[in-house]
Amino acid sequence: MPLRIGIRIDHRPWRDAVADPRGLVRRAVRAALAVAPVPPAGSPEMAVLLADDTLLRQLNNDYRGLDKPTNVLSFTAGDPLLLGDVAIAYETTAAEAAAAGKPLADHLSHLVVHGTLHLLGYDHETTEDAAEMEPLEVRALAALGIADPYQEAA
Repeated sequence: MPLRIGIRIDHRPWRDAVADPRGLVRRAVRAALAVAPVPPAGSPEMAVLLADDTLLRQLNNDYRGLDKPTNVLSFTAGDPLLLGDVAIAYETTAAEAAAAGKPLADHLSHLVVHGTLHLLGYDHETTEDAAEMEPLEVRALAALGIADPYQEAA
């Protein structure tokens, strides 16, 4: 059965800066699932929230004890039918994209893929974990026509 994706846009600049942010999120989630599929268990659900730095700072403080904004947070549900939630901050994401000289839509796609992989149990806390997760990100992004975000600029 297909994954159901709830998408909420709580910060207007997402709509102004990214063409079809809902469609982008859906495509990025599907790309992540193509490289790391959800084990079959009915019709799983997940949610993606496009928010601002203020909310991500609060969530980061509440759940991780870090009183600062971050680009993406993932919250697993621990239930095969409820994968969890991904929240992404506009200001941090836009600043990172600008600093890297990348389109905001490409960086947003990367963060959606990244957050989705976290919900599926992948991590990057150790070198070994990163060596497993990052190639999945690269494959998912390549399917979307987005360059390898880990490749050094020439």
